[in-house]
Amino acid sequence: MNILIIEDEAPAVQNLIALLNETQPEATVAGVCSSVKESIEWLSANKADLILLDIHLSDGLSFQIFDKIQTNTPVIFTTAYNQFAIKAFELNSIDYLVKPIKTADFKRAIQKFQSLQLTSLPDYSGLINMLQKKEPEYRQRFSVSYANKIKSIDIDEIAAFYILNKSVFMLGFDSTTYDISQALDQIENELSPKKFFRINRQLIINYKAIENMYSMSNRSIKVELKVPLPVDSLVSIQRLFDFKKWIDK
Repeated sequence: MNILIIEDEAPAVQNLIALLNETQPEATVAGVCSSVKESIEWLSANKADLILLDIHLSDGLSFQIFDKIQTNTPVIFTTAYNQFAIKAFELNSIDYLVKPIKTADFKRAIQKFQSLQLTSLPDYSGLINMLQKKEPEYRQRFSVSYANKIKSIDIDEIAAFYILNKSVFMLGFDSTTYDISQALDQIENELSPKKFFRINRQLIINYKAIENMYSMSNRSIKVELKVPLPVDSLVSIQRLFDFKKWIDK
């Protein structure tokens, strides 16, 4: 199986190659492209059995590749978009993988590709319009029960969400803690990725809540918030690359 990787971040390319080596050792990386232009040139002269395709490339959206060249090569998207923003991708590709990509998810996507027989690529025009013109809608407030009252908390008043003793809590900038009935995975999908980031399995933080960041001996980062936390605030190794990108935006 020959695979073309279209990705403009070198660490992400290395991660995909490592996942292929782990789950599909017989596969061959036929090429690596980092831009729309380079991908068009490669596909004009070469063929692959599968494309691992990032959404945003150095010179534009990767969908633009298919405006310039006809190919029936199946696609698996790799993307930093959250589940709500990329729901439509389910109908327009073999699968999509949300960064940071987990081994189990990668293996599932490859197995899905191997079980399907495709003859043509779908029309990506709707997805292009969605990404270029429409910002996804994210949660603006949370209604919570507090002191026998129901309060509506604006999203900008929230410093963090965390799991403690199997329960989910919301932490305000005023250090007030609220019990939340939603799962942390669901909350993560409802938050703007520009404002919030899940640094580990237990904790989602607001960018504006960050007070300090410290480099650790294992090359990870410990985050100190403006309000005290009862859970670990170390950025997990799996999320470190995307966390650094998020900080620099």
